[in-house]
Amino acid sequence: MKITGETLIPAPQEAVWRALNDPEVLRKSIPGCESLEKTGENSFKATVASRIGPIAARFAGNVKLSDLDPPNSYTLTGEGTGGAAGAAKGTARVRLEPGQGGTRLLYDVDAQISGKLAQIGSRVVEAAAKMLAGQFFDRFGQAVIGAAPPPKPAAMAIPVWVWLLGAAAAVGGLALIWYAMQ
Repeated sequence: MKITGETLIPAPQEAVWRALNDPEVLRKSIPGCESLEKTGENSFKATVASRIGPIAARFAGNVKLSDLDPPNSYTLTGEGTGGAAGAAKGTARVRLEPGQGGTRLLYDVDAQISGKLAQIGSRVVEAAAKMLAGQFFDRFGQAVIGAAPPPKPAAMAIPVWVWLLGAAAAVGGLALIWYAMQ
């Protein structure tokens, strides 16, 4: 599954970069995120409770950042499992560019899912990933500019690393990556 997208964060590029590398900002931004911990200089582990259609599970995963070019880009690679619900692995390339009114965050995610999630169908999974990416970016943007994130339900969280950290990560890719990773 491939997902690409971009969003405008109303903040300077340096501030967006710092937030993309702050586990607490990411934890608060990822719908359903129960924990997000830094395990090394460029690696994280996370637990996310998610639901796609009839499938609900708690997903655990690991993400590693590489190809770091601060404050412009990085690549997220990760994998995760949600028991019987399935597993996911993938990569996301996250880029930051100056944009009118802030910083453009662009992401390209390539993820593979297996188990019950794969049986649901790619359209449902992609729709859930896009919805979650929207929630992630809303929350992330609010966190970066210092406002409280708006309350949003995490009803359709996707355990497909196509999210977080990404959304990647990080931000857009992050979000997608973390979820796909979880």
